[in-house]
Amino acid sequence: MEPTTYTIADIASRTGLSYDTIRYYEKIGLTPPAKRRDNGQRTYDSIDLERFVFVTTLKRTHMPLKEIERYMAFAGDRNFEKSYEVLHEHKLRIVAQMAEMNAALEMMNYKLDYYENMVSRMKNLSVREPDSADETRQSPDFVGSDRPAR
Repeated sequence: MEPTTYTIADIASRTGLSYDTIRYYEKIGLTPPAKRRDNGQRTYDSIDLERFVFVTTLKRTHMPLKEIERYMAFAGDRNFEKSYEVLHEHKLRIVAQMAEMNAALEMMNYKLDYYENMVSRMKNLSVREPDSADETRQSPDFVGSDRPAR
């Protein structure tokens, strides 16, 4: 069963955030001030945990902290239209980043296939004597023009 309250250590272990980052997020208003026990120790509830998880997710998608602050202010004011706009704009940036990453991954896979093929060819050549010195030059790709045609 999940605890009803969390310590700063619990929040840190569930989000990967450092204690200092958790305190900083509280200081700048990304989270409401933590409740305190009699001994002064911070306590958080499940809503606080969800907020930290969401902020961490936004940071991992490269949303600037100022933009997260802006979103949190709109959400706190229950300005649903502006909250939607901020998140939608960020979603569009994520989609563009994913397209760039997919293109880079496609190129990387092409290069890896090319070099894997070349390693295999070179191993095959080393197993038998080449018929001629030119046999090691398989194609123009061997000298670096291994970029896929677009």
